[in-house]
Formats: sequence, C-alpha cells, structure tokens
Amino acid sequence: MATVADHIITTLRASGVRRVYGLPGDSLNGFTDSLRRSGDISWEHVRHEESAAFAAAADAALTGELAVCAGSCGPGNLHLINGLFDAQRSRVPVLAIAAHIPRAEIGSDYFQETHPQDLFRECSVYRELVSTAAMAPRILHMAMRAAVEERGVAVVVLPGEIFLEKANATAWQSRPVRASRSVVRPDDGALAQAAALLNQAGAVTILGGAGVEGAHDQLVQLAATLKAPVVHALRGKEFIEYDNPYDVGMTGLLGFASGYKAIKEADTLLMLGTDFPYQQFYPERATVIQVDIRGRHLGRRTPIDLGLVGSVTDTLAALQPLLREKTDTTHLDRSLRHYRRTRKTLDDLAVNDRNRTPIRPEYVAGLVDQLAADDAVFTADVGSPVVWAARYLTMNGRRRLIGSFNHGSMANALPHAIGAQTAFPQRQVVALAGDGGLAMLFGELLTLVQNKLPVKVVVFNNSSLNFVELEMKAAGIVTFGTGLQNPDFAAVAQALGVFGRRVERPEDLAPALSDAFAVSGPAVIDVVTARQELSIPPAITAEQAKGFSLYAIKTILAGRSDELLDLVTTNVARRILD
Repeated sequence: MATVADHIITTLRASGVRRVYGLPGDSLNGFTDSLRRSGDISWEHVRHEESAAFAAAADAALTGELAVCAGSCGPGNLHLINGLFDAQRSRVPVLAIAAHIPRAEIGSDYFQETHPQDLFRECSVYRELVSTAAMAPRILHMAMRAAVEERGVAVVVLPGEIFLEKANATAWQSRPVRASRSVVRPDDGALAQAAALLNQAGAVTILGGAGVEGAHDQLVQLAATLKAPVVHALRGKEFIEYDNPYDVGMTGLLGFASGYKAIKEADTLLMLGTDFPYQQFYPERATVIQVDIRGRHLGRRTPIDLGLVGSVTDTLAALQPLLREKTDTTHLDRSLRHYRRTRKTLDDLAVNDRNRTPIRPEYVAGLVDQLAADDAVFTADVGSPVVWAARYLTMNGRRRLIGSFNHGSMANALPHAIGAQTAFPQRQVVALAGDGGLAMLFGELLTLVQNKLPVKVVVFNNSSLNFVELEMKAAGIVTFGTGLQNPDFAAVAQALGVFGRRVERPEDLAPALSDAFAVSGPAVIDVVTARQELSIPPAITAEQAKGFSLYAIKTILAGRSDELLDLVTTNVARRILD
C-alpha cells in the first residue's frame, strides 16, 4: 500500500506537474523521499523558501500551468509567504505544500508551531489542513482545482506524519486537474451599449493590461477601427507594444509622458484587462468603459460608466462587428507624434555618454535589449531596474518580462529567473537585478551553480536603494539609510564558480555583456551605474516639485552639498551638453 506522499506525487504527475521548488526539512521528509523514489518529478533545490515560491510563480506565469513549491513546518513554510503573495497578486496558479507540526501537538505551542491556514489566508484562493490520510486526496484535488480555475495560490497543510501514513488509492489520484476552457463575454445588450458609447465618442484611448494576453490581434484591429491610441500598464507591455502601430507607450509612475497625455486628453477611455491602481493617472471627465474577467475589479480604480465582465479575447470578438470605423484621426495623430518625441528623448539617454562614469543605467538596459536573444525571458527587480526594463526592453511577441509588478517585492529578479530557466532550460534568461535586491537573496547564486542554470544576472550597482532615494527626494526628505556598502559582485560570483565581470567604464560594457551571454553557464555582470540618475514620472505634481526643492535645501543645510552637485551633474549638465 502506498503512502499519502506517494498518492500526492501520483496526483501531481497526472496533472502535468514535473517540478517542485523547495528546501527540505524533517516534517517534509515523507514528501521529498517520495519524490526521490518517483524519479519523474524533479526536486528543484533552492537556498531559501521565499525563492521557491518566486520561482514557482515565474514557472506558472510562463507555462500557464500549475507550479508547485513546498516548505517544512513553521519557519520553513512561513518563508514561502512573500513569494506566494507575489504569485497571488500576479494571478498565476501555484500550489504550496506546507508541512506542519505533529497533528497531536497542534494548539500546544509546540516547537515551530504556527497556524498556516491563518497565515496564508490573505495570499491564497484556497487553504486547508489535512487532518487524516483519508482527507488528503480530495483536499489536494480541490486545492489544485481552485489554483488553476481562479489563477491563484492554493495551500495544502499536512502534518509531517501524514505524509508517511498508508492509504488506499482513490479515483481522485487518477483524474488530472487542468484548467477548464470557456467563452466568457458580456450579453448582447451590454455589448450593444458599449458599441453605442464607442461609436458616438470623439477621442478614444485604450488602456490595456495583462488581461490582453492572447488578444493582441483583436486589440490592434479595435484600435484601427476606433482610431484610438493604445496605452499599456506595465504588466501589459509584453502583450501590447509589439507590432502595434497604435502604441503610444506606458502610463503610471514608471511610464512615458505620451501614455499619460493620451489618456488625459481622451473623452472616452476603454480599459481592457487592467487593474491599473494609480488614480491620479486616470482622466477626470471622460466616459470610462471597463472590461475585466473579474467583475469585482470593475470600477474599483476610477468611476466607470459601463462595466463588462468577460475575457478581452472573447469580448472584443463579439464587440468588433458592432463598431463603426472612425475617420477622424486627430487624437490618434497627436498622440503618436507626442509618443515619437517622448521615445526619442528616452532613446537619446541610452547611450555611452562620452565614456563618462559612472555608467548611465539607461545605456545598460539599452545594450541588454540589443544583445539579448529574440526569445529571451527577462526578469527585473523592483526599484530602478524595473524602470529601465519598462522603458528600454523591446517586446516582440516572443520575449517575456516577469517581475513583482503588483506585489512590489525586492529581490524578485534572481528567484524569478530560477523558475523561468528551470521551466525553459534552452531559452536565454536575463535577470536585471538591483544591488540591494541581489544582496537580499544572494545565496540563490549558489542555486544557479548547483542546478546548472545558465541565468545571466546584470547588476545595476549604484550602491544604494535607488528608487527609495528618489521617493525621499520627491517628498522633500534628505536621503537616509539608503546607502549600500557592496562587494565586487563579479569577484564573489567567480568565487562561487560563476562567470563574473565588473564593468566600471562604458566602453567595456558591450564586450562584457556579449561574453556573458555567450557562456554556457550562469554569469554575473556587475555594472557600476549612476546613483543620481532620476527616473521622473510622466506627470510631476506640484507637491513633488515642492518636494525636490525642499530636498535640495535640506541637503545643503545637512552639509551634503556634494550629493546635490552630483544630482545636478548627472541629470542637468549631461542634457545641456547633449
């Protein structure tokens, strides 16, 4: 008779799971031993459970299939929580197997006791404790179904001894759990109402997000019919901006002035598959139509005139025949002209600034974009690396961009890259890492070595928590507690058996990146970048302008005028000389 752990492995295998990310522990021994004996589901060993959950999130995002991570009791599965929050907020299907203390000790304040069902409540669509061996098959099945249908995190909590208990096979183990396929669109009356609003509208702008995945061609056709510029939120970048003559860039704190302007000047805004959170970037008096697969998301970011529940693909397919093609291109032409100017301004910064040091981060991102493979998977740390990724990485329908874009966690780039490279060993995976983010989960470089993952890590090394400093400056606060004393990351990488190259001069950057991308194993390129480079949002508020002035005054009064001079030299003098 097989153990409960054996039955779990059988169920996972039947549903297409081929990898489990995690870190072993005594309460998890029954599960990991069953994995060892099964031979056809790999144990992807990481150095921190947080990385296991991030890796699973990236795996699920890229494959569209259920990904699995595991942690031992108490601190082990508690470490999963940050990566699970990221998976839940990115809406990708992840199953977390959380081992627990002995069943008889629950509630006794036992060694390493926590209450996982409560801990994971806010970052999951399903969580349940398995108290007996007989409960395990059905609970596992329900958890997996919840994860794939609701595209979220499901947590199964099992006391360690239950993994080792014997159990009879049931029908649950042999039934694969795969996401169902459905056509989801509004009814005919709602579609007619949407068409009427769009047909009578003057200047229409489309704002698209991650929900546009799979609907690229329908989106372009819609924009052509409505003569509408298309703006994307960050998570929509990889699905929207390529092969799109109506694209006018991104909006939001990391976006372009052109995207902000196209939305502000619209009299009708059509939101497609986006839960873009920043209210200040929405139009104040426009008619707003929103399409989302989740009805609860309708109207929660800005007041809307019409909400439509449906997938973007199915909704646009039904809406398109009801629309009349517009002839007035004034709004579109104006938006495209502004985008071309904005894009040129951004591209002019992504250059070797006459071999000046430190190196512009825009130049780093621009070269990575030029040298990376056509089907590369990029991951980007939260903070300044994600700014440069959003502005300088070119999507083409084959490249992918993964990040902690909703949860906003530091240190996501390297563990996301681990999941991406594990799922797609033949594709190039490039992690754009901040120095603070890389240091936070530095041990995962060992995972690259141990698991033979050829991830290329490009470090934006500005010796600071750079985006936090920008936020302080915008608020009029003297920067404090943001400086980082960094090692030579390339030398550390070399000590770990990883190809490493430190780059301090712009003329050395392209050869270093080319060499790194050419090696068969992992690589770390440590690039010393400008600390004071400002990533200004597309709309500067009066409060932000006031904040920068206060920051300048306070910095001088604090006796740190050299910092202010560096800021001016980096962001003003360079532009004047250009």
